[in-house]
Amino acid sequence: MRVVRIIGVLEPGGAQLSALRLSRALFGFGIDSSLLLAGDATEAGVGVARRYGVAIETFSLDEHRCLQWTPDEAFVDWLRPRLVGADLVHAHMFGAWWAAAAAMESTGTPLVASEHNGMTWPHGDHSAAAKAAALRLAAFFAHGPAARSFAASLGLDPRVVHEGRSAVEGLDASPLPDLATPRLTFTGRFREDKGPDVLVEALPLLASELGELPHCYLVGDGPRRPSLERRIHELGLAERVRFTGWTYQPARYVAGAAVHVVPSREEAWSQSAVIAMGLGVPVVGTAVEGLPLTLGEGRGLLVAPEDPSALAAGIAGIVRGEVRTDIDGGRAYAARFEAGLVAEHYAAVYRGVVDGG
Repeated sequence: MRVVRIIGVLEPGGAQLSALRLSRALFGFGIDSSLLLAGDATEAGVGVARRYGVAIETFSLDEHRCLQWTPDEAFVDWLRPRLVGADLVHAHMFGAWWAAAAAMESTGTPLVASEHNGMTWPHGDHSAAAKAAALRLAAFFAHGPAARSFAASLGLDPRVVHEGRSAVEGLDASPLPDLATPRLTFTGRFREDKGPDVLVEALPLLASELGELPHCYLVGDGPRRPSLERRIHELGLAERVRFTGWTYQPARYVAGAAVHVVPSREEAWSQSAVIAMGLGVPVVGTAVEGLPLTLGEGRGLLVAPEDPSALAAGIAGIVRGEVRTDIDGGRAYAARFEAGLVAEHYAAVYRGVVDGG
């Protein structure tokens, strides 16, 4: 089976990495998903895709047309000839599956879609266009409760809505040499939705609670990095906080950490939390969107969002051993998202769609 994958924006983010891991793992199930068509793309995103052995074609390199959320007729025209010969098309993010639906309007090729987050329409309300395009979908993968609610708002038959699963890697990682201990970690994009600023504001409170701040590794990159670095210097914490930059192996910082922190404002499902749980590292996360499910049943410690003092208290409780999470339960949960198991799930849905099941 030949599956062509489309993504609204290609950058070094969790949803993108999961799609690339899925493409690679599907080969083991007789599915060729080696072509990725990207709407917006960054050079770093293209580099990540190539590392996974995926062939890339990009519509808009570093122009940022906001194709994650926005219909674009020029994108439709660009896609149309590139979808010829596909047995199935899988489009990630609204702008991608809307454009694919338009490009494939006169063909019988099955189209499936994925959404990782609820739709807030930051660049204009396109809900009517989304409902019209949803009529063309044979399956919809919803990653988290907000995406499932979005699917319901589109009028999709619940029978075509499936659990979206993200493939993770690094569950067998070993720590990098010479990392400080004890340490806490954050991994992810430095953006508003991931809440790294909430963690930064919690650090002086944590230092007061513990008497000394543990070493902190903030792993990743993004638009908020300069302001976060300035704030760390203002707080006088530069000797205890390290900004590592982007890495292909964030799990090697997390392995052996005292606590991993997920301070998000929005989070359908956190890859970084799942990797930490898979490594046996306690997780403190905010009670937003899908995190209460990810960290539920005692797998992690949930605290109030947008509250540095609550975050600091939660981290301190873990570090002092006053609060314990279900480490074994966390490991078992994380194992469900190894790439091979996730690929098996998608392959079954793909075959059901193609066979008309």
